[in-house]
Amino acid sequence: MASAADNPLGTYLRDRRTRLDPAAFGFGGGRRRTPGLRREEVASRANISATWYTWLEQGRGGAPSADVLDRIAKGLMLTEPEREHLYMLGLGRPPEARYRPVDGISPRLQRVLDGMTLSPAIIKTAMWDVVGWNRAATLLLTDYATLPPDGRNILRLMFGNAQARARNADWDSVARFVVAAFRADMTRAGGSAAAAGLVAELSALSPDFDRLWRDNDVVAHNEGVKRLHHPVAGPLAMEFATFTVEGRPDLGMIVYNPATSADAERLHRLLAAAPDG
Repeated sequence: MASAADNPLGTYLRDRRTRLDPAAFGFGGGRRRTPGLRREEVASRANISATWYTWLEQGRGGAPSADVLDRIAKGLMLTEPEREHLYMLGLGRPPEARYRPVDGISPRLQRVLDGMTLSPAIIKTAMWDVVGWNRAATLLLTDYATLPPDGRNILRLMFGNAQARARNADWDSVARFVVAAFRADMTRAGGSAAAAGLVAELSALSPDFDRLWRDNDVVAHNEGVKRLHHPVAGPLAMEFATFTVEGRPDLGMIVYNPATSADAERLHRLLAAAPDG
């Protein structure tokens, strides 16, 4: 049997297992020699064989699959950070992002956005629904608060909103980039019925989207420059960078900053002139 130093995955699984209350999971059996769930009980909850689970704790049997790790994470009721740690121990990489419907963001994350008073910033899901934004983003991009939740989708705005389309300089290039980046996000998140439905909706709504989607282009939505025709501030070039939200790989924060000193001056005038909402 491997030692704790040689078998960090087994050590972690054993530690999580012994912290669980059997009664909370409907397991009786009277007095137990050791705390927590038994190995066979975890295996039953994870729908894997008790022998295979035992081998994992003992450091035998090779690397588990992502499916097995997900089953075990569910069986042990691991939090998202704990599940990610399990993946790092078992496979040496974090899990793929999973699509989950999001109604909003935490107050703490909203305060992070609000603290960036001079940098427009938004939070988007893997479906490209905007679920968080700051005042600067409202003034530069869109007043998301005035839109219904399903209207805050970046792709719906890009391909179904004439005002949003008019604000984007070189719309064709931007649209191609957005569709290719969305494809990468959707695939990384494992796909979903909701994502397939959104693609079908946009394909029926916009021949442009349908054409670009059929091209099968894929790009990383890491950083770049967004050029805008703002109705008040005029032409603006904004550099952007995208960051994954810790513990929520299905959420991305996009932060914009002026590309030049002239763009910074125009943005600052826009922010200073607008009343606080």
